[in-house]
Amino acid sequence: MAEVEFWEKPGCINNTRQKQLLRAAGHAVKEHDLLTWPWEAETLRAFFGSLPVSEWFNRNAPAIKAGRVIPESLDECQAIGLMLADPLLIRRPLMQVGDERRVGFAPEAVERWIGLQPESTDTGTDLESCPREPRSSRAIGGCA
Repeated sequence: MAEVEFWEKPGCINNTRQKQLLRAAGHAVKEHDLLTWPWEAETLRAFFGSLPVSEWFNRNAPAIKAGRVIPESLDECQAIGLMLADPLLIRRPLMQVGDERRVGFAPEAVERWIGLQPESTDTGTDLESCPREPRSSRAIGGCA
């Protein structure tokens, strides 16, 4: 099984569920605090791969909900700069196995990447949106 480096917001309910799924599948999970990690632009950028900039963001971040940050209006450099200044903007979790890095936790994608137990990929639960928000206002990225 894989050793997964896992950057999270400590206390986030969905990050806890995601780690449980990884461990249940036999993976070793090494946890890191996404909010206090000493990020550098190049390191952070590597997690987003070819995803559009708008998919890099935690849609429940206070700055996005308040309209101060509009991900669709940003280029890569602007996005990374804002995230370095305010890590709550970063979509969670960030995960790394070996040299490969990923953002977000779609069980089917994680299954294809490193494997999950078949029954754990069909949770019926949204594992990226903050469970503290009403379902109609949920967005990608987990708790703010």
